[in-house]
Amino acid sequence: MPFITVDLFEGRTVEAKQAMAKEITETVMKHTKAPADAIHVIFKDMKEGDYYPAGEMKTK
Repeated sequence: MPFITVDLFEGRTVEAKQAMAKEITETVMKHTKAPADAIHVIFKDMKEGDYYPAGEMKTK
């Protein structure tokens, strides 16, 4: 039962997330042979100011 978490800056539309989730699901199915209903794609929207690579704030 694969769980795929996608962290990205907020601002994507629901339609964009649906398209990404569909493609991610198809790719995971292809490589793991897991059925679609066992694959879970979770989006985590980050606000600007939530991401600090190397201690520096990353902006959009």
